[in-house]
Amino acid sequence: MAFQPIVDIVHGAPFAYEALVRGPAGEAAASVLSRVSDANRYAFDQQCRVKAIELAAKAGLIESGARLSINFLPNAVYSPAACIQLTLKTAKATGFPTDRLIFEFTENEEMADPDHVANIIATYQKMGFGTALDDFGAGYAGLNLLARFQPDIIKLDMELIRGLDTSMPRRMIVEGVVRMCAALGVTVIAEGIETAGELDALRAMGVRYIQGFYFARPGFEMLPPVTLHLGEERRTA
Repeated sequence: MAFQPIVDIVHGAPFAYEALVRGPAGEAAASVLSRVSDANRYAFDQQCRVKAIELAAKAGLIESGARLSINFLPNAVYSPAACIQLTLKTAKATGFPTDRLIFEFTENEEMADPDHVANIIATYQKMGFGTALDDFGAGYAGLNLLARFQPDIIKLDMELIRGLDTSMPRRMIVEGVVRMCAALGVTVIAEGIETAGELDALRAMGVRYIQGFYFARPGFEMLPPVTLHLGEERRTA
């Protein structure tokens, strides 16, 4: 796993760290995900949760006060209450507070059973976990999923963010999503920020939580230092 911070630009500190799959020597996620099949999907999903919590605890995330965001595969969860037991056991063993866990999902392919996914999200929310819809605005992760699932968080896809400060259509779309989510009580995270212009445009829209290379690249099995760009201030946390 590698960890990339999601920065709260109001408080000037990481709000959460996303756990990102990597190979044993830090290889890209694709080298691992390409080997996931129907036969090993459940075991892979379970071990990703375990590894994310164990490594985050070892890296000092508990002491940081930030949350941990773990990607999960909806099609690997046959029963949300049953499949969460190993996660709970791992959290207890490491002393990781379960109310600081966020589970985020995305589907690059259309969901075979949306009702099943809705049940997973509802169950996780009842158990006190945060839930997030990743890559919002890409593929099938759009308004229909937001209307159906209403997660706690949506993460705006980086393709919507790229060049936001110089594209009126992109700004109008993102502004509309931000206003809609505010009315629904859904938190917005913008991911993939790489420039000061993109950050300034998002700040002007009231987006508080930002993720991207502009603040920090993922740290392999560690929490990377975060370079904060807050107005005229620039410091490393």
